[in-house]
Amino acid sequence: MGKTAVFGSFVVDLMARSPHLPVPKETVKGSMFRMGPGGKGFNQCVAAHKAGADVIMMTKLGRDTFANVALDTMTELGMPKDHLFYSDETGTGIALILVDEGTSENEIIIVPGACGTITAAEVESVESVIKDCEYVLLQLEINQDANEMVAELCRKHGVKMIVNTAPYSPVSDAFLSKAWMVTPNEIEAEELTGVKVTDLDSAKAAAQVFYKKGVQKVIITLGGKGVFVSSDGREEIVPANHVQVVDTTGAGDAFNGGLLCALAEGKDIWEATRFAQALAALSVQKIGTTPSMPTRAEIDAFLKN
Repeated sequence: MGKTAVFGSFVVDLMARSPHLPVPKETVKGSMFRMGPGGKGFNQCVAAHKAGADVIMMTKLGRDTFANVALDTMTELGMPKDHLFYSDETGTGIALILVDEGTSENEIIIVPGACGTITAAEVESVESVIKDCEYVLLQLEINQDANEMVAELCRKHGVKMIVNTAPYSPVSDAFLSKAWMVTPNEIEAEELTGVKVTDLDSAKAAAQVFYKKGVQKVIITLGGKGVFVSSDGREEIVPANHVQVVDTTGAGDAFNGGLLCALAEGKDIWEATRFAQALAALSVQKIGTTPSMPTRAEIDAFLKN
C-alpha cells in the first residue's frame, strides 16, 4: 500500500430533500434536513480511508463550530488530523444541497470559506508529506493558486498527481501538464477539451486533447453509461453497475476515493476502475455524502457478488 494524500476542500453539507427541486421564485416544502461533513476533498479522503487506503487529508477550516464537524468525523473514523490548516478570519465552508426525492437528482451551491484561502506558506509546510506520497488527489474546490503549488511539488518529487476536475473551473494547460491522471465527468471533459462526450468515439477524441496538454492517463465518468478509461493505448468504456439509487450526491467523490485507494494498492487502472465503480454504486444507495461511503468489507462483498 503506497502512501497517499488528498489536498482539497472541507465544507459542512446542509442537505434538504423535497418532492421536487424548486424553480426560480418557487418555495417547496421539504421532507427532511440533515447536516454533516462534506466537500469534495473530504468526501474523497473518507471514501479512500474507509476502503483501506493509507491517506492523509489536507484542508483548511475556520475556528468555528462547523470545524468540529470535520474534527469529530475524523476522530470517529480514526483519520490523522496532523495536516489541517486554520483560518482566524474566514469561517468553515458550507454546501447547500437540494435533493429531489423522486429522481435523486440534486442541485448544490458551494461556499468554500476557509478552504478557499489556503496560503503559500501552508502548502510549503506539507512539502515533506507530499514528497513521501505515491499519489496525491486534487479537485478544483479550493483556491487554484494552492493547487498550482501542490502540482509543482508533485512534479518536483515525482509524485503521481490525480486531478478530479470538479467542480469545473478554467485551469491552465501548464497545470494539467503536471497531472498523471485526470478524472472529469462528461460535462467537465467537454468544458476542458471542447469535445462533447456522448460515446466511446467522442470520449477518445476528448482524451486525445488531454494527452496533447500533457496528461498521461484519462478517465471520464459517464453516469449510467459507465466509465471511459484511456491508458497506454487501450480505450474502453467499463459498464456501470445498476443499483437502486437513493441519492447521487457524492457519487463522483466516492469513485475518486475508491480509485485512489485501489491504485495505491497496486491494482492496474482497469481493476482500480471496477473497484471505484463498486464503491460509488454502494454510496448512491444511501443518503448523504461522507456518511454514505462504504466500508472495505461492503466493497469486497459487492465485488464478489
